[in-house]
Amino acid sequence: MKKLLTKFIPKCYGIFLNMLALINPKKAALKAFYIFCTVRKGRILPNQLDFLKPAISKKHKIADHTIQTYHWPGVKETVLLVHGWESNTWRWHKLIEKLQQAKYNIIAFDAPAHGYSSGKYLYVPLYAEILQPLIEIYKPKHLIGHSVGGMTILYNEHKNMTPSVSKIITIGSPSEFHEIMTHFKNLLGLSARVEKALEYFIIEKFGFKIRDFSSSKFVKENTKKGLLFHDKLDTIAPYHASEQVHIHWRGSRLVSTEGLGHSMHQDEVNDTIIQFLDTE
Repeated sequence: MKKLLTKFIPKCYGIFLNMLALINPKKAALKAFYIFCTVRKGRILPNQLDFLKPAISKKHKIADHTIQTYHWPGVKETVLLVHGWESNTWRWHKLIEKLQQAKYNIIAFDAPAHGYSSGKYLYVPLYAEILQPLIEIYKPKHLIGHSVGGMTILYNEHKNMTPSVSKIITIGSPSEFHEIMTHFKNLLGLSARVEKALEYFIIEKFGFKIRDFSSSKFVKENTKKGLLFHDKLDTIAPYHASEQVHIHWRGSRLVSTEGLGHSMHQDEVNDTIIQFLDTE
């Protein structure tokens, strides 16, 4: 029954948007965009409190949001962690333990609409709008992002060229925005009229076309050292995303796995991250 509802509800949204687009395409595009960006889970759960509570740090007012940060002090360089969609800082707990053992100074934060941060929606340009001020405040030498968090880091680096950062790590990150939108369109069964209206909406709101928003394009001028993790059987973000990013990012190394899934919390992943950070 739950699986049936999971398939049925998106189609109901799609039918509504397709009908609305016949009358008002702009309004249909606006509603479609905010359906796409609505975060439905990712708040802090009771079982996550024991790990997170001692590290709760400053709240920052950025881009009309209150952003919760966390701090695990260390004597070595600062690492900033950027989680993925419908997650929160706790997703890093296994890596954080490894980083603490290696004595890194660790900063993490909850994205808008996630964890203890405010909001209802999240999309990559907003995530980057939050990320850049935090980079300026904490001046991390290393950035690590999972899934959409990795995509955000690469977009932000393309946009801002952060001088304090020397190494970037992405884990199971998507690359092509048009692939994400195609999945959304198919999930809801959106008409060509809604799809076209969404394209115009994105251009008007952000100043780029859907097909132009691409991590593999963003990294072409990236001069930082990069480490890309991606599982060949990832069902959330396609493996070819990191393959294409690696092809276009001259300073990157791609670590391919098979059977580790999308989250990639395993020791072999985290140990490789520490080795990469420890290497000059």
